[in-house]
Amino acid sequence: MIKKLVIFGVGLIGGSLALALRQAGYCETIVGCSRNAAHLQQAVDLGVIDSFTLDPQDAVRDADMVLLAVPMGAMGALLQQIKPALPADAILTDAGSTKGSVVAEVSQVFGADYARFVPGHPIAGREKSGVEAAIPDLYQNRRVILTPLEHTDADAVAKVEAMWRVTGALLEQMPVALHDQVLAATSHLPHVLAFSLVDTLLNMPQREDILRYAAGGFRDFTRIASSDPIMWRDICLTNKDAILTMINAYQHNLSEFAAFIAAQDAPALLARMERAKQARDNYVAQTQVPPSR
Repeated sequence: MIKKLVIFGVGLIGGSLALALRQAGYCETIVGCSRNAAHLQQAVDLGVIDSFTLDPQDAVRDADMVLLAVPMGAMGALLQQIKPALPADAILTDAGSTKGSVVAEVSQVFGADYARFVPGHPIAGREKSGVEAAIPDLYQNRRVILTPLEHTDADAVAKVEAMWRVTGALLEQMPVALHDQVLAATSHLPHVLAFSLVDTLLNMPQREDILRYAAGGFRDFTRIASSDPIMWRDICLTNKDAILTMINAYQHNLSEFAAFIAAQDAPALLARMERAKQARDNYVAQTQVPPSR
């Protein structure tokens, strides 16, 4: 049970967590904080949070759980703001898509041995953003990865795990570096490709005809290009090395496809496509969520 949960960034991720916890009666009070009073009032009107403040220090006073669900580029300044007022026993956690950068920022602000920070990342989302997109079952049967460090307090980890389990999430732990490598491959690269494809088509002289006749494949592939650009800009910059490694690997593989096509090498092209199809089919079969009973 959480007495006071503070959410910085009451959008899709923070708002969906709040709705799930409220539905379960797991929090006595949920306070939102950002720089946008109208946005926070909307969150109150939608029943996502109980109250709000624009003052980060006022927000964290008496808090026992604080979630940072702001863009990665805003983490450092926010940590500096809340440090003077954050209770010593409060648990600090986050929902950022990269972990190395936020771990470094917490270490810089609170000290290398700060034990009450539990880095986290819910692997869930929608192409829609904002508190109006928040839903209470967003995390049902979805993975939440925690990346605690050697000095992270075990009690803090247990309480963050308990909070996410209330939402129906599946908890896993992973080293920070591995998390950032895995997410660069499975999430960050696909988003970069979706943004890049749409941007490529927009730069073509026949773009209006291309978009007019685009079929379901285009819609499916580019769906995630409707994601929040600010959030994804920050993810790209804070996980730069891992993302660049994946872009280079993709460019190499794409150049091989181009060579097969240019050479009209049907057997090589077919073999590569069949291998990819089999891997995709196996992935889908293994990740099917059984129907609830």
